[in-house]
Amino acid sequence: MSAQTPLVAPPKKRGRLYALIAVAVLVVVAIVIAITVAVGNSGSSDTTAGAGDNAITSGLGSADQPVKLGVVGASDPYWDVFSDAAADAGIAVEISDFTDYAQPNPALTEGDLDLNQFQHIIYLAQYNVSAEADVTPIGATAIYPLGLYSTKYTSVDDIQEGETVAVPSDASNLARGLLVLQASGLVELEDGGSPFSTIDDVLDTSKVEVITLEAALTPTSLPDVAAAIVNNDFVEDAGLAFEDALATDDPADASAQPYINIFAARAEDKDNEVLLELVEIFQNTKAVTDGVLEVSGGSAELVKTPVAELEASLKTVEEAYAAE
Repeated sequence: MSAQTPLVAPPKKRGRLYALIAVAVLVVVAIVIAITVAVGNSGSSDTTAGAGDNAITSGLGSADQPVKLGVVGASDPYWDVFSDAAADAGIAVEISDFTDYAQPNPALTEGDLDLNQFQHIIYLAQYNVSAEADVTPIGATAIYPLGLYSTKYTSVDDIQEGETVAVPSDASNLARGLLVLQASGLVELEDGGSPFSTIDDVLDTSKVEVITLEAALTPTSLPDVAAAIVNNDFVEDAGLAFEDALATDDPADASAQPYINIFAARAEDKDNEVLLELVEIFQNTKAVTDGVLEVSGGSAELVKTPVAELEASLKTVEEAYAAE
């Protein structure tokens, strides 16, 4: 009788089979782990695209909580450059555009913004005193000259006695505009004028009549007046050229420090590292500062004034306003 075919493998063959199965299982596990890691890395790459290697993953500056920055004139190309530079540094920024200077500070104090950049120190001081707010500068950007423009005349000397000139109505730019008019020989101001001069300080001996308008409206008033003080933000939008200004103040003069434009935040956020990094990105990204100069027609004076000096200047002006 012939021997029966074994129903199971002999011990030696069975051990070899188990070993092969174990190796196969290990290979499959390794493949699954590799695929999982690859998929995870791919997903991570997608969520941080364009946000740099050090992208903030939570909190202020993350994709879920971008820094809300308020500006006047968001259409200026350098703001897109700035946003891209911030993204490269891992900080998400959401820019809100305002057409009225009166809006960004209340939006900041009420928490609708984390930061704004549109104003100089004197404007901020006037706001803080009147609104009993504590908005504070966290970085400097530039000083912009304030210019007198006309569509009727090419020289201040051509403006006739008794004609009308428009100036911005907000307190800080009103005073600054009046000082430009006085330096041009168009008005005389009580006690020689100051950063706090008002329309009531224009003496009857002045050559021209002065009216006040919202800053955004002074350029549109040009067909109806002899000349108007036009804030830098509105010059090109009004079809004007910086080089056509009949007169300007000097941004390089030491007395111009209160007119340094600033990044401003709520007092409790003045040491926030994300906000301070955004200031550094603005100040140190050449494509941004070149854009600022281009938009200003080369008239801006770029500055990196230390924050301590900005705070001291703000305090001095606030005290002067409070004493008025």
